[in-house]
Amino acid sequence: MSTRDLVLAALFAAIIVALGLVPPIMLGFIAVPITAQSLGVMLAGVVLGAKRGGFAVLLVLLLVAIGLPVLSGGRGGLATFASPTAGYLVGWFFAAIVTGYLSERFVDRSQSGIVQIAGFFLAALLGGVVVDHALGILYLAYGMGTGLSTAFMGDLAFIPGDVLKALIAAFAGRAVMVGYPLLPQRV
Repeated sequence: MSTRDLVLAALFAAIIVALGLVPPIMLGFIAVPITAQSLGVMLAGVVLGAKRGGFAVLLVLLLVAIGLPVLSGGRGGLATFASPTAGYLVGWFFAAIVTGYLSERFVDRSQSGIVQIAGFFLAALLGGVVVDHALGILYLAYGMGTGLSTAFMGDLAFIPGDVLKALIAAFAGRAVMVGYPLLPQRV
């Protein structure tokens, strides 16, 4: 990785951490809060691509692991990786990689704006929503023992907000693509 890549990954790690300043919203029927940080994960994927976006999330997870309170609500530390949110946190890494990979495949600088937005939205939806939620549900169901149907039904409350976050990430990805394209292009 070049110095530029490291700086960009660190910048997006900082964006994910800054989105943690938005207080979490607890729903009561599931032990996982609604946070704004998943938007940062989607942004890292659509703007930076798979490699740099995944590295940005890895930096955030490293900060969490060493105990810094960088998650929404001031959470951090190794115990976070044994909490009900662990599947979603680990899912962030894979979500950023899948979102970035799909963005690199679906979006090209020569496409029209609406096609780019649609490509970014689909990438953020598949990576940032489907992948992250799948890992979160699996951990809730089997790691925390809530059962698959209970975990799935509880997770449904997050879908509308995360679809909106994917749309925001798509528009942001398009704006960056127009002004200062950072997404690696595949040939």
